Amino acid sequence: MKPIHGGVCAPQGFQAGGIRCGIKGGSLKRDLALIYSQAPCTSAALFTANRVKAASVLVSQQHLAQGPIRGIIANSGNANACTGEAGIAAARRMAELAGKALGIPGEQVAVASTGVIGVPLPIEAIAEAMEALRHSLRSDVQGHEAALEAIMTTDTRKKAGALEIAIAGFPVRLGGMVKGSGMIHPNMGTMLCFITTDAFISQELLDLALRRSVQRSFNRVTVDGDTSTNDTILIMANGEGHNPRIQTQGPDFAVFAAALEELCISLARAMARDGEGATKLLTVTLRGAPDEASAAVLAKSVASSNLVKAACFGADANWGRVLCALGYAGIAFDPHQVEIAFASAAGRLELCKGGTGLPFSEDKAKQILLEDAIEIIITLGHGPGEAVVWGCDLTYNYIKINGDYRS
Repeated sequence: MKPIHGGVCAPQGFQAGGIRCGIKGGSLKRDLALIYSQAPCTSAALFTANRVKAASVLVSQQHLAQGPIRGIIANSGNANACTGEAGIAAARRMAELAGKALGIPGEQVAVASTGVIGVPLPIEAIAEAMEALRHSLRSDVQGHEAALEAIMTTDTRKKAGALEIAIAGFPVRLGGMVKGSGMIHPNMGTMLCFITTDAFISQELLDLALRRSVQRSFNRVTVDGDTSTNDTILIMANGEGHNPRIQTQGPDFAVFAAALEELCISLARAMARDGEGATKLLTVTLRGAPDEASAAVLAKSVASSNLVKAACFGADANWGRVLCALGYAGIAFDPHQVEIAFASAAGRLELCKGGTGLPFSEDKAKQILLEDAIEIIITLGHGPGEAVVWGCDLTYNYIKINGDYRS
């Protein structure tokens, strides 16, 4: 499993591009992206668990139900959510415009939008920009970078990656990009995430690999407890790697699934690190739960706690907040068996054993918690279940960003 450059353009046969078409007045950044496979694809996707779904999600779900996706058009600056039938019509027109530009049916194009909710999408600006968007397509890292910039909103970092693996002796590549900084508390993955691969794999196994990977990556990220209306993760596989078709859950599938999970975890960690206003990446590692599912619920409860997040921002080793967050997670455990430690590049400090505090150096704790990546390590002693969840600290800037997001 080798990291490579190129993002979504790293796999063979994929192109990407992005331009500015003026979706949000006053913004000078790119705001319209296109990703395209030159060859037919298999595809799979997951969408928001929110009952309020953006027009882009509803249209993309319909298109996925009709057959494989071969192109993605995405915009930032406007979520096209809670915009009624006009919003649905605008999302459908986005797909039709992109399909016409690419020479494929509009039903083979997925639509994604991100930005302010409840504002009509300026579809004419998108229509007028389609020729320029088509001409922006490239099969190199510049095309990937342009598309990635076009889907970013409050993101402060570009979050992408690519891997190369060998399947039956054939080099196969996977590339991905993710947009997400706020409204991150997924029951799928609160973000826009697009993944490409030149693996030759059946739709059923591609869907299975995606669901498994999301469960251990994007489903274990939390920034602020909010789940967006627009969440989309979509993968396209065009078979241009020419490996023998993966159609059973054998060794080749295991290699592909492991690579996809690794890519998704790296993107999920990057998303947590770039949480709105965040200064620190928090990793909650929990062991000794009855099973993996229980471990994930407990760890996410800790990572989601505003009190824990605020303590990490202030470099305050308040381990009692960790124990409290475990207690209201809804999973049975014996508090008298709990062990808690904090760790970072500055060292590790045991804070709690048997549910009771241990003597520790406040100065050492401060050193550990002043680092920009902190791990909270919890052991319960109830079984083999373990899970890792990623989050971030809660800072003054989170309020500042979201206090005037719409304006």
